[in-house]
Amino acid sequence: MESKITALKAQKRDPSRINVYLNGKFAFGIDRLVGAWLTVGQVMDAEKIEKLVQADTLEKAYQKALNFLGYRVRSEAEIRQKLHEAGYDEELIDHVITRLLNSRLAGDSAFAQNWIENRSNFRPRSRRMLRMELRQKGVEESVIDEALENAPDETEMARKVGQKYANRLHDADKVVFCKKMTDYLLRKGFDFSIARDLAMQLWVENKEESDIPLRLVNNEENDNDY
Repeated sequence: MESKITALKAQKRDPSRINVYLNGKFAFGIDRLVGAWLTVGQVMDAEKIEKLVQADTLEKAYQKALNFLGYRVRSEAEIRQKLHEAGYDEELIDHVITRLLNSRLAGDSAFAQNWIENRSNFRPRSRRMLRMELRQKGVEESVIDEALENAPDETEMARKVGQKYANRLHDADKVVFCKKMTDYLLRKGFDFSIARDLAMQLWVENKEESDIPLRLVNNEENDNDY
């Protein structure tokens, strides 16, 4: 059975969508991009209408994925999970993922690189921890391996972590400082040898910095004696 488009009206709440009227009655809403070729007076059969509705469903899923990506880069598994939660089936999700990949708006390789770069700059941690986080995001092992090849040096990352934590231990003695620093770095996933050696280095550096004002005061007192 064929139906004639008798009106196309923009939705008041969402101008990016239009309401389609068939034979004088509201039939369905559709994205402007999907329905850009529609015109009043156009005749459509059931098959064309069904394809149009399917295309609109795909577009809505794609826009939902784009909105999800707008907050930060996501792994493919995260995007799939989000669309599953929204009620979309696997076949449609595959289409959305393919479209995102073709547009270079998604991809686990770029996601992993971005994740490591972000962590290294703002929340440094060991490669072991980075690997665990990326696994939890559903990234394949081979992609993780490739991304970690460009990760910063492990000792450099441990030092960044340790230097921030050292500020909390400025009143600690050597034994307490080194133990707490070592334990903290181990919790961040760094190897024991790196954690132990760096704890001692940071203790020495921290002690030297805290001794500088004292030495300056002593020098000033000695100058006043002359």
